[in-house]
Amino acid sequence: MTRIDTVGALESSVRSAIASATISDIHTHLFPPSHGNLLLWGVDELLTYHYLVAELFTLAPRELSYERFWAMPKAAQADMIWEHVFLRGGALSEAARGVLTALNKLGLDMGKRDLAQARRYFAGRDVDEHLQTVLDLANIDYAVMTNNPFNPAEAGYFQRGLPIPERLKTALRIDPLLVDWPSAVAVMSAGGYDVKLAPDAKSFSEVRRFLIDWSRRMRPVYFAASLENDFLYPQESLQAQVIEKALVPAAMEVGCPVALMIGVRRNLNPGLIDGGAGVGVADVSAVTSLCSRFPQAKFLVTLLARVNQHELAVAARKFSNLHIFGCWWFCNTPSIIDEMTRQRIELLGTAFTAQHSDARVLDQLLYKWSHTRAVMAEVLVDKYRDLWQTSWRPTPEEIQRDARALLGGSFAAFLAK
Repeated sequence: MTRIDTVGALESSVRSAIASATISDIHTHLFPPSHGNLLLWGVDELLTYHYLVAELFTLAPRELSYERFWAMPKAAQADMIWEHVFLRGGALSEAARGVLTALNKLGLDMGKRDLAQARRYFAGRDVDEHLQTVLDLANIDYAVMTNNPFNPAEAGYFQRGLPIPERLKTALRIDPLLVDWPSAVAVMSAGGYDVKLAPDAKSFSEVRRFLIDWSRRMRPVYFAASLENDFLYPQESLQAQVIEKALVPAAMEVGCPVALMIGVRRNLNPGLIDGGAGVGVADVSAVTSLCSRFPQAKFLVTLLARVNQHELAVAARKFSNLHIFGCWWFCNTPSIIDEMTRQRIELLGTAFTAQHSDARVLDQLLYKWSHTRAVMAEVLVDKYRDLWQTSWRPTPEEIQRDARALLGGSFAAFLAK
């Protein structure tokens, strides 16, 4: 067992452990290359990501309308964002800095301000090779996708049995069951499942069958839903009935956790389309009620509002079937990642997953994990320095163990419970 004899050596060991730790990215919106245009990658996709579209409209001239922008070809949209957000706006936001980090990690010198160079680089890339390159550069063993059987475009690829790389795993997205029952009924009915708009016991049985059948086809790591901040449980509602009579029973039957991402306020500004959602404070008692009502089920939870994070961490101390993960969406900024990670370590040790990328564009993996590693290294340096003051002397092996736990090891242990 290697000894660490100085505070300087301790800090060096911690930074090295975080820098070299293998990551399991447990929530993304990526797709396999075999699923065609569903997999987003390249510089124009990076530049037109909805974070940067929203930022553009805080900087661009007032005469730029949403309608005019969305009518532009993607390359023209990217050019406009490059001009206003990067060249004129300073590229100081986390989303803008992230684009530059990603391109730099791929070996591009964006100090030259040469967008054409970046486009030439991606035009010469093979997507299958690029996927492996990005995963290798980010040191990711696997990434969990988001796969929606209620979306015909996505479902069709799975029904054809197209290949999925080993380093991409599936998650079965079930939002329509909970937030748009009529559309979910239409899809299930078209697939031969006897589900009614006014559901009876047979309908819920058929929903369970639908979920189990798709689980066999997809082999998901978990079931997942994104819910608004006003989500409540328990309540007298169709949504609660679907949870109790179909979703949780099906998840337990196939051995999957249920992942809930709670706190979005959809369509706050519809003109921004994907970028138009906002954040709202959630009721954490909905999470604790689910954990209490279904002690044999497993729940993965992340909340969108910063003010919810302390209560959620406390809840995770009380329920062994609850695993909290990531700094989601508007919390995925360095200052909030720092705060949330410190708070969670102080309450939970390493029994949580510090981050997920939520990447919708493949190349975002490069910046999201690079930036997260930098923040986590400083958090852990401080926490191990605190331990040092108690005469506790962690070994490099223990530090590496803890780094891996925060970046995927604790998630694997939760799945294995």
